[in-house]
Amino acid sequence: MHLQDIYIYPVKSLGGIRLSEAQVGIQGLAYDRRWMLVDEQGMFLTQRKHHEMALLQIELTEEGLRVFNKRRPFESHVIPIEPLTDRLVPVTVWDDTVIGQVVSEASSRWFSEVLGRSCQLVYMPASTQRHINEKYAVNQETVSFADAMPYLLIGQSSLDDLNEKLNDRVPMNRFRPNLVVSGGMAFEEDNWKMVKIGECTFKVTKPCARCVVTTINQETARAGKEPLKTLSTYRSVNNKVLFGQNMIAITLGKVQAGDKVIPI
Repeated sequence: MHLQDIYIYPVKSLGGIRLSEAQVGIQGLAYDRRWMLVDEQGMFLTQRKHHEMALLQIELTEEGLRVFNKRRPFESHVIPIEPLTDRLVPVTVWDDTVIGQVVSEASSRWFSEVLGRSCQLVYMPASTQRHINEKYAVNQETVSFADAMPYLLIGQSSLDDLNEKLNDRVPMNRFRPNLVVSGGMAFEEDNWKMVKIGECTFKVTKPCARCVVTTINQETARAGKEPLKTLSTYRSVNNKVLFGQNMIAITLGKVQAGDKVIPI
């Protein structure tokens, strides 16, 4: 088995970036979900409620993160890697309230105009420590603005198995993985406890429960019933539809597309 794809999602719930290599950190891959959009109350914005967020794509450039609407790619904005303000505000991701740093007034204004709602772009500073559920922790691991865990791994064979059951195939971007593995059997990753990818070792913590985001076409922002409807017929446990495995990093380093993937 080999590492087929590497993805990061710098701004939570916006488009992902495919990389050939990435640095593995405790909180997740470098740049992954370090930025987040929040409303006036500090609550995170998500595709679950705001499907149009799917249309906002991110590119990593020398100037910073370039974001643009897929329907109007020439109307773009560059998010600075380092925040331009010192403003610290409480922000909420699910059950966690932590401190975020407002990136810039220009960024918040751009996103407010594009999304048609008042919002702020915040960054997770190094001083913010958002701990994962202690049930799954090995050494008090922390996580970025991701939903719950630093890493999500999916086998390409698992998606192939699902697509054989669908009338219209869905791409991997519906599931927003960080690491995609080629080779092996469908859903083989369900049985892994630990896995070595290149020079890094990961602990598999729990299956990923899927939500309505998987039903949102990332090119049109339209939602349907699939693939959740079909997945629920054979991947449902305790009323949760499971697809992919969450992980934490045990040994850090770099992963590259093509790295060997070895369950241990």
